[in-house]
Amino acid sequence: MRKAFKTSSKEVIASLLDQADIVINGSRPWDIQVFDERFYDHILLFGSLGLGESYLGGWWESESLDQFFYKLLRGRIDRNFKACLPLVIIHLKSRILNRQNLSRSGQVGVRHYDLGNELFEHMLDTSMSYSCGYWQNAGNLEQAQQAKLDMICRKLQLDRGMRLLDIGCGWGGLVEYAARNYGVEAVGITISKEQVKLARKRCGGLPIEIRQQDYREVRETFDAIVSVGMFEHVGYKNYQDFMEMVSRSLRKNGLFLLHTIASNKTTYNCDPWFDKYIFPNGMLPSARQLAEVTENCFVLEDWHNFGTHYDKTLLAWYRNFETGWPQLQDKYGGEFFRMWKYYLLSLAGGFRARHIQLWQIVYSSCGLEKGYQSIRCLNCA
Repeated sequence: MRKAFKTSSKEVIASLLDQADIVINGSRPWDIQVFDERFYDHILLFGSLGLGESYLGGWWESESLDQFFYKLLRGRIDRNFKACLPLVIIHLKSRILNRQNLSRSGQVGVRHYDLGNELFEHMLDTSMSYSCGYWQNAGNLEQAQQAKLDMICRKLQLDRGMRLLDIGCGWGGLVEYAARNYGVEAVGITISKEQVKLARKRCGGLPIEIRQQDYREVRETFDAIVSVGMFEHVGYKNYQDFMEMVSRSLRKNGLFLLHTIASNKTTYNCDPWFDKYIFPNGMLPSARQLAEVTENCFVLEDWHNFGTHYDKTLLAWYRNFETGWPQLQDKYGGEFFRMWKYYLLSLAGGFRARHIQLWQIVYSSCGLEKGYQSIRCLNCA
């Protein structure tokens, strides 16, 4: 009788990686070096969470982590994994619970944005913009972020005397830029106490109010509203409430700009590793989800995808983080360095592979009578 052979977990993983042109213990920059044989079982049991946690544990390495993820995701290898336990658990939690309700909304502030302003000052540009830069005519991160800030102001058609609301204002870079260059008054809201502290300092003397406040608590009207890199924390169960809040807060003929990372397909939860280690309770919206919650609130004026620019932005952040690490390492420790490296470079690979997108969408309250002029670069239409 012929003896049956059982395929080992190592053979399964090797076969999957081969489909993406990744070789275990290969010599190319994107190949993976495995130092602990537990790696293979861990990936099959825990999927993306296992991949990330085994990296934190030093079980594997890749010389070019961003290229490893580019190859992995461009080859759509993630689709060959069956739903693992962590993914099932987080999916059930997301379907049963409102993981981004008012009582939970501050969790991401405490666990991510309040990690320490010193960390983000080393990583970001001088405007402290923690979102995708616009690199069309930019030669460095500073120029890319300045171009992004100006493009947002122009898309919103800001003018002197207007009142702007920035939902998720971060460290105040956008409202400061808009006040200095376009003469607006502004209110910036964030759930991070550390962001509030620094934003108030940098915006001192300008007609800007910075509040530690949830978007659900806003009860005023504005000429223009913007949200940059915050909608990823809203959650699909709150999308309708968010859009209705913006709609009632936006004056007639006002414009609303939504800048958000987005998913190619409709999902209801975040990647388990990112949920546990980077952005608790986060999730990325899809085009279908946005269309469903905005059709009764706004007229869609413009939809701009520049997700490929996030690749360059993340690589610039990583270089800054790596350069600044000697001043940060005593506070954060070696495991944090691996976690942050994995976070930044895996996302860079994801955007490069077009696995995830970056959208700027402009909505009007009831449709601009003379139409809307799309803006795509600095000083040009």
